[in-house]
Amino acid sequence: MTLVTILAVYLVVWWLALFVVLPWGVRTQGEDADTVLGTPSSAPSRPMLVRKAIATSILAAVIVAALWVANTRFGVTIESVAATFGVRPN
Repeated sequence: MTLVTILAVYLVVWWLALFVVLPWGVRTQGEDADTVLGTPSSAPSRPMLVRKAIATSILAAVIVAALWVANTRFGVTIESVAATFGVRPN
């Protein structure tokens, strides 16, 4: 895997991991009984986006590291995974 490939995979995994991390620890304004005028009660009271960005970065790094190890150490490729499921290239 080249550096550009690893960075591209990291970016895709980061965005996917973000959607996993976003709901963690969310409390709505309605649950806190502190609704700001002009916002719905379902809006988060404290989104903690910096914490979630850090957690997303760590999670994505772990996943990409596992993929890198699988590729370099064990020779797992897209083609080998496709062959495992019986998918043949055209």
